[in-house]
Amino acid sequence: MLIMAGSNEQSDKQTINHWAAGAEFAGTSGRFGDVTDPATGAVTAQVAFASEQDADQVIAAAAKAFPAWRDTSLTKRVQVLFRFRELLNQRSGEVAEIITSEHGKVLSDAAGEVSRGQEVVEFACGIPHLIKGSFTENASTGVDVHSVRQPLGVVGIISPFNFPIMVPLWFTPIAIAAGNAVVLKPSEKDPGAALWMARLWKEAGLPDGVFNVLNGDKTAVDALLGHNQVKSISFVGSTPIARYVYETATANGKRVQALGGAKNHMVVLPDADLDLAADQAVNAGYGSAGERCMAISAVVAVGTIGDELVAKIKERTEKLKIGDGRRDSDMGPVVTKQAQDKITGYIGAGQEAGATLIVDGRDVTPDSDGDGFFVGPTLFDHVGREMSIYTDEIFGPVLSVVRVETYEEAIDLINKNPYGNGTAIFTNDGGAARRFQNEIEVGMIGINVPIPVPMAYYSFGGWKSSLFGDTHAHGVEGVHFFTRGKVITSRWLDPSHGGINLGFPQNS
Repeated sequence: MLIMAGSNEQSDKQTINHWAAGAEFAGTSGRFGDVTDPATGAVTAQVAFASEQDADQVIAAAAKAFPAWRDTSLTKRVQVLFRFRELLNQRSGEVAEIITSEHGKVLSDAAGEVSRGQEVVEFACGIPHLIKGSFTENASTGVDVHSVRQPLGVVGIISPFNFPIMVPLWFTPIAIAAGNAVVLKPSEKDPGAALWMARLWKEAGLPDGVFNVLNGDKTAVDALLGHNQVKSISFVGSTPIARYVYETATANGKRVQALGGAKNHMVVLPDADLDLAADQAVNAGYGSAGERCMAISAVVAVGTIGDELVAKIKERTEKLKIGDGRRDSDMGPVVTKQAQDKITGYIGAGQEAGATLIVDGRDVTPDSDGDGFFVGPTLFDHVGREMSIYTDEIFGPVLSVVRVETYEEAIDLINKNPYGNGTAIFTNDGGAARRFQNEIEVGMIGINVPIPVPMAYYSFGGWKSSLFGDTHAHGVEGVHFFTRGKVITSRWLDPSHGGINLGFPQNS
């Protein structure tokens, strides 16, 4: 279970504090945010919001720890990574429970999130191979050239509410394995997993100060974006904030990877297995209550299959169990009352715009206690391209079916969309699939796979307004993001020199 420090003056609730130099500290701001159980609506804890002074303290702890960790051998770094991996395997159930209690996703989904993050830990265990340099002997007479990759220093990670353990694990293991010191700013909506992870890193033998947690709101974010000791920023969140993070951090001379929003389309061709397509549309549209950047929110029905496909999706949608994620539920609540109100507002707007409401998630009766933030699975048909339920990232369990006549029209629809995170096509035609993967302007593509999240040894990232910066998360791109290259040219053979020559050096 999550261990939290005592109470604050604002409330008798437990407080989730910051973590720096291997220990919790309460901070100086006197500001706190509520942490709520979305299934019941009850406030279960408060999280300390950082002041600028708190941010300075956390960043200073990371900066102090960096030189020694940078100089720690790869062998010893990897030993810590392997120990962390084993602890995460043994205790994954603990953090899954924390995620469900603060985010609301069902326990099986939370466990899956931990598992996907663990894949990046395992990838990072191979860091000696991933950052090894190259060597050229006698590039010129008596001259050798070699390259190395070195860590950046203090790196900032700003993670979203929807994956409170997986997204930090996209970045943190690679950054640490490469020799950096990390400051993680988790979402204030569900910060418990970050503090849990800090304790796990400490138990794994990571030196104090190499992994730190800075809780809070915009004050904490802006401190990371502007601080001169923070060398890079990794961010996942909405597109407007991703753009702000990218512009602000790069203006302050930082390396940035800012992953933004999405509007993911799933194209279903007439030759597709419609039962498979319907199953996967429901899984990808309503899993985690649609609060995934890789969720399918638009199903593009090509040709004459629309009626049959919608009927199959409707049949499956109406059988889903909605309730507390700790019970026998298929789908839990959304994260906050504000999210609930926003999503139900979009459902009303879709009706007013003329879309056909097939399943209304506002009518759900969840299996839960209290007054949780539930929106049931919602299905629209005959959705127009100008409607807000199509144009906007709703980030909830709202699935829109858009009908088109041809494959070419489907391609045009996706390529004109401002987002380019993920997409999928369902077909039994290999030629159509191959053409789709070549022509589509999206970063991650699934062929009969609805949520094409790559394995850890490939990169994760979108195109267009889904990514700011030119480097994706994890994989080799992640290793390169958290390291810088050096090339060293050396000569040791002849102690004499060749005299004065102001001309540009030439190889010989």
